[in-house]
Amino acid sequence: MKIKTYLLLIIIPLGYLNAQGWETPIIDGYGEVKYFEKAEIKPNSSVDYKLLFDIKNETEKSGINKGLWVIARTLNMLSLGKVPSRNIKIVASIHGDASFLTLNNEAYQKKFGKPNPNLDIIDKLRANGVNLFVCSQATASRNIDYESINKKVTPALSGLNVLATYQLEGYVYMPY
Repeated sequence: MKIKTYLLLIIIPLGYLNAQGWETPIIDGYGEVKYFEKAEIKPNSSVDYKLLFDIKNETEKSGINKGLWVIARTLNMLSLGKVPSRNIKIVASIHGDASFLTLNNEAYQKKFGKPNPNLDIIDKLRANGVNLFVCSQATASRNIDYESINKKVTPALSGLNVLATYQLEGYVYMPY
């Protein structure tokens, strides 16, 4: 007796499964979020969110630095949670191997042979009030001069000093 086995293969485009319901209301195209009305803990629209991000490596998500992507996701999530923009203050300390993401397009292209993929999200984060600081110790040790740094990123004496200063001012350290 022979048993015949059939495999039924249904092909559904991946985008169809993943794209529905994902939103980028504040930082268009980055940091996709899906809001769940029945979630037990959600953003509190009456709270001031003072958040501090530590971006120190070159890990990427969706073609850009993951730390920047996480900041975009945070802004998008807080927006869907109805937190007013006046209640959101975000600072990022960029140092270590992540320092190269702060290069202007000319310097990035010279170093890596391609355009800087982080420029668009940097523009969008800055337009939404995110303060981006790059560690001058990290840039110096990587031979990055001030003229090569994107004008939307502010040099700081030290990335660690940015972290300490803003935590002392009541910002919450955001691991990712």
